[in-house]
Amino acid sequence: MHNIPHIPVLHKEVKNAFADIKNSIVIDCTMGYGGHSSMLLESEPTLSLIGIDQDQTAIDFSTKRLSVFGSRVDIKKGRFSSVIRDILDNTDKNKIKGVLADIGVSSLQLDQKDRGFSYESDTLDMRMDKDAPLSAKDVVNTYSLQELERVLFEYGELRNYKKIAAAIVKNRPIESVKKLSEIVKPHMPKGKKIHPATLVAQAIRIEVNDELGELKSLLKSIEESKLNGAKIAVISFHSLEDRIVKHTFARWAKSCICPSEAMRCSCGNNHALGKIITKKPIMASDEELKQNPRSRSAKMRIFEMDVVDE
Repeated sequence: MHNIPHIPVLHKEVKNAFADIKNSIVIDCTMGYGGHSSMLLESEPTLSLIGIDQDQTAIDFSTKRLSVFGSRVDIKKGRFSSVIRDILDNTDKNKIKGVLADIGVSSLQLDQKDRGFSYESDTLDMRMDKDAPLSAKDVVNTYSLQELERVLFEYGELRNYKKIAAAIVKNRPIESVKKLSEIVKPHMPKGKKIHPATLVAQAIRIEVNDELGELKSLLKSIEESKLNGAKIAVISFHSLEDRIVKHTFARWAKSCICPSEAMRCSCGNNHALGKIITKKPIMASDEELKQNPRSRSAKMRIFEMDVVDE
């Protein structure tokens, strides 16, 4: 499929984030085509890795790519929100010292026009898991006007979501992303550097794959698992995703959980799960932006767990 693996986003920054982890396990929740996974395994020979992905094409590719690392790699198929629960329940938690989640669509998925992510695609799919029941074609052609308005407003944060939803409904059936782009283009903001249909396609993709729900479920599983001493690194590409990570990490770092109106602390002031490593999100360097323009919206936040056993 691809002879030359792509360079993963924020590759240097991810490598630095996990540089001090040795003789331990790192979970790559969004393994994709093995970019981050192979880099981490190459940089630290004592490291083992559990990779998760719901895309069978990516799993087949990464299985071959990571085969050189032998038993140091364990690959599991499925949505990370559910698979990670099984991993945490059946793995020695003391050995897990890193969790990486690169949220979003990989460059190779975007470049495969038959997957329906590209604006030039003649299909309308957008499923990260090809076996998933809901596709972009279903959302675009069967959702009610009100449901489409919700998707565009909540996930696209579009001001004129009502006009865009109405245009989609009026022009049904829509069979391709290319056609969808043509329909919504007249209603999109002018003068922006991004493709006119970016926010619409992004909103539909998030709905199809329940991306925000997946992220929340992942963070909840990590919170409940109490991975003492583990670094949690999340790379997001959307303001809604970044907001979820930011607020979750802030809550994890909070020691006192008393109501704001409380006169004095009565909770014990010992509820912090660790500390925030990145006060501000890590973003792509100028050098990386030149090599990979798609990295411009990537933001990585890191949290280090330090759970006090009760």
